[in-house]
Amino acid sequence: MQISFNSIGTAHPNTDNIPRHWSVSDVEGTLTIDPQYAEALADITVGQRIVVLFHFHKSPPFSPNLLKQTPPHRQRSMGVFSICSPRRPNAIGLSVLEVLSCNANVLGVRNMDMIEGTPILDIKPFVDKKANLPSREETD
Repeated sequence: MQISFNSIGTAHPNTDNIPRHWSVSDVEGTLTIDPQYAEALADITVGQRIVVLFHFHKSPPFSPNLLKQTPPHRQRSMGVFSICSPRRPNAIGLSVLEVLSCNANVLGVRNMDMIEGTPILDIKPFVDKKANLPSREETD
């Protein structure tokens, strides 16, 4: 089955020194969303955490020899679905970012682990299981 996605915007970190994972990143930058989608940012607020799905656009093509990889911080080979490698069957990344500002179609964010020009595929609210969960009507 063929599936295709279109970018809704691009990532712009304030540095070229990008950590390997959002959970260890203090990097700030912006997500510039295509103006046609600006209205979709209407209820995103400063301080909120958002889930950003993106395309690892600089990753080399995936091949079966990459089903197991040795992450730089591990001493053993692991299955690609149990690690955060950008070398995946579908080059999709996920980061949880803190919103610092919302200006028209540009979000200022922190905890970036995306390189300059990374295509953004989608943005979703981060829902913390420990926090009060929104009702079904609030998430639809």
